[in-house]
Amino acid sequence: MKTLIVLTLSAACVVPAFSQGVGYTDTPQIRGQQWKVHDKERPNPPTVTPGATFSNGAPPPSDAVWLFNGKDFSHWTQGGGAPKWKLENGYMEVVGKSGNIATKDEFGDAQVHLEFATPSKVEGESQGRGNSGVFFHGQFEVQVLDSHNNKTYADGQAGALYGQWPPLVNAIRPPGEWNTYDIVFEAPRFDAAGKLTKPGYITAFLNGVCVQNRQELNGPTNHKATDPYKAYSGKGNLSLQDHGNPTRFRNIWLRPLGEHN
Repeated sequence: MKTLIVLTLSAACVVPAFSQGVGYTDTPQIRGQQWKVHDKERPNPPTVTPGATFSNGAPPPSDAVWLFNGKDFSHWTQGGGAPKWKLENGYMEVVGKSGNIATKDEFGDAQVHLEFATPSKVEGESQGRGNSGVFFHGQFEVQVLDSHNNKTYADGQAGALYGQWPPLVNAIRPPGEWNTYDIVFEAPRFDAAGKLTKPGYITAFLNGVCVQNRQELNGPTNHKATDPYKAYSGKGNLSLQDHGNPTRFRNIWLRPLGEHN
């Protein structure tokens, strides 16, 4: 795949990570790994301080679909109807217990940019703090979480492929500050008989720092579970998770990428 992502990167100061100890011991083994899902013994990634990155107002590329420009929900739906999330001051905010929102249109491989902020008022801990997620095709989640000084299991931190792969580093900003995600998603491929011919892959930058380097997805991402791939068309929508926390999103755009065999 030949996809160019232009990002602002800077040197980062690496500091020690939390010691392990948050998670589970009774979850299934992740295929191809020595760890269980949300394994409490899995070491947390080190923390780095990100440099400056592009923020709200940076227009999308000319071939992108501007999914959310801060003005309306015209590209989004929630349970088949209009989204009930809050819309104000150029951002959308999760309304707890209203449900996930998803794009009306479907796509295959894609480059996605979005910006998010976890609540400035810190409440809860571990997975109960600033939790949301970016889902590709309703199956593959890149985690959104307030991971700033927040001890949780390694494969549930911001930048994780949830329940499968921790981020390479913890590059989240403090609560209330805006973060940027730049993600390249490669959808899985199946043959006519429904056999997997190519797994899915995700490359992700959080605040200009690479947190997933074309990482292979083991299958759909899940809580306390590991499921195999199931054949589908290779197309689906982009969705944002309602996990009960008032997480904010802005400046969301998507570039469809050419099909790759």
